[in-house]
Amino acid sequence: MTEKVYLNGKIVPSEQASISVRDHGFLYGYGLFQTMRAYNGKLFLLDRHIKRLHEAAKVIGLEAKIKNIDFIKACNETLAANGLKEARVRLTVTNGDGEALPWVDKGGVPTVVVTAVPYTPFSEEKYNTGFKVGIASVRRMKQSPFSAMKSINYLLNVVARTEAAEKGLDETIILNDEGYIAEGGGGNVFFVDEGKLVTPSTDMGIIPGITREVVLNIAAKLGIGVREGPVGIGIIKRCQEAFMTNALIEIMQVTQVRDNEGNSVTINGGKPGDITRQVMAAYREMVKKETV
Repeated sequence: MTEKVYLNGKIVPSEQASISVRDHGFLYGYGLFQTMRAYNGKLFLLDRHIKRLHEAAKVIGLEAKIKNIDFIKACNETLAANGLKEARVRLTVTNGDGEALPWVDKGGVPTVVVTAVPYTPFSEEKYNTGFKVGIASVRRMKQSPFSAMKSINYLLNVVARTEAAEKGLDETIILNDEGYIAEGGGGNVFFVDEGKLVTPSTDMGIIPGITREVVLNIAAKLGIGVREGPVGIGIIKRCQEAFMTNALIEIMQVTQVRDNEGNSVTINGGKPGDITRQVMAAYREMVKKETV
């Protein structure tokens, strides 16, 4: 079956989908994106992703252009057009085609692209053995408002994850410009310290993930304490558990962290922790209820 793509209001074969060489997203990274996961043909927490997109659009001056676009319909139509049940769906929005520089001219109609491809989750064995992660050499700027949004100017994360892949690692931890832990290369990071969840607060230069939000709600329901704030790198050596979150991987245990000198710290003996398992089970139960 030929992959179908949503492009500016129409579903077209992927090989026929193209954008202008003058598109401000292509030329300047002037745009936003959201990545979502579909279970059983239903996009999980789609409304929250669209809300986050609109919030970021207000910051970068795109909201007036996109406020009347039905992104929920676009995403669902793309998923259905590709006949997928388990899928990764990405929504990308840019400032559109413009002859002038974006700070001189507001540009034309925004470009909206939605893609849907099959998604195969990690095996249960991988969830049991967990991720091995590194520490990125690049850093997030704590004070920048752009650190808190899913911008298509994603180069920092690309470099961070490329570094990890070159070392044979699954993921990476990105620090902010003050040396505190910010997030993972593709999601948020949590630690378990003395029975509580510890995670960087939203003023630490993180993208406030939808899955992160769900985990905080789950913790409250389970009676697990949470501390949000500055998280120093020293927590890696003293924590009892650690895990990463995003819409695709859900809750993934971190069992080993390697620094840039090649020194490794094994967390919880390399085994899944009890609190991580509780959060993971509750998350999957929520998915099951909302995507039946």
